Amino acid sequence: MNAENDPNLPFVHDLTPVRLRTLQQERARAAGLDVFFQEALSDGLTGPELAIIPAGVFTLGNPEAERGFGELAPRNVDIERAFAIGRYCVTADEFQRYAEACGHIWPDHLVRTEARQPVTNVSRADATGYLAWLSERSGQHYRLPTEAEWEYAARAGSASRYCFGDDLGCSEANTGSFQIVGRSVAGWRRFLPFCAPMNQALDVGMYPANIWGLHDVHGNVWEFTNDLWQGPADPNSPGKTGRWYVTKGGSWFESAWQARSCARKPRWFDELDVNLGFRVVREL
Repeated sequence: MNAENDPNLPFVHDLTPVRLRTLQQERARAAGLDVFFQEALSDGLTGPELAIIPAGVFTLGNPEAERGFGELAPRNVDIERAFAIGRYCVTADEFQRYAEACGHIWPDHLVRTEARQPVTNVSRADATGYLAWLSERSGQHYRLPTEAEWEYAARAGSASRYCFGDDLGCSEANTGSFQIVGRSVAGWRRFLPFCAPMNQALDVGMYPANIWGLHDVHGNVWEFTNDLWQGPADPNSPGKTGRWYVTKGGSWFESAWQARSCARKPRWFDELDVNLGFRVVREL
């Protein structure tokens, strides 16, 4: 990322959905890959499904009028190199293959997800162990996304609060509360809820993808990034600092407001939680 923005990179917020998809397709062809692909692994199986993300410039952060604790002031950021990112969070099934191969032991007291649910109750060290294993099995370099890469891929050219617009409904994400927008009913039906919180992480891919094909960038589970949290980690305890990392995306436990593209939350380096997982990046 450059302090000065590269004039040769497209400012993605100015591009139409058609142009954003075309940019993605052009970068995939240049890499000799499909827009969406899975890596062949040495055990004969395949890695997580990935999406090509083209290089570009975007505005990271949040205007001051809406800025919450720890949220960043808006600034234009260069994503100088294209990369591939998981279309979904790593699932329980995908992580279990690593656990069996490498002898990862689950503490008995932990709640575990299953099958296509995002793997949770894994620390950042567990995530990086999985990524090292995936890199070795694929012959490629897998890692956690930076905060800028995560937000750039999640926004997919959008400048609104969410990749779908400025409001988020229950048909678009799994969050702990919803913003029901543009719907009205008459009579007795108006007393019924349109939807209710699910109170757990759901299978990945149940909600619509953004323009670049990523699912669940709003809600379901918070996702680790590779960036250290700078400054206080708690608005009520300004001295609370240390090895905290930035997580993004919100979860089934928090409100839709916490799932905005700009929202961020500090999580301890070895924190375990039922609403915390991760998504992979594969370098091109």
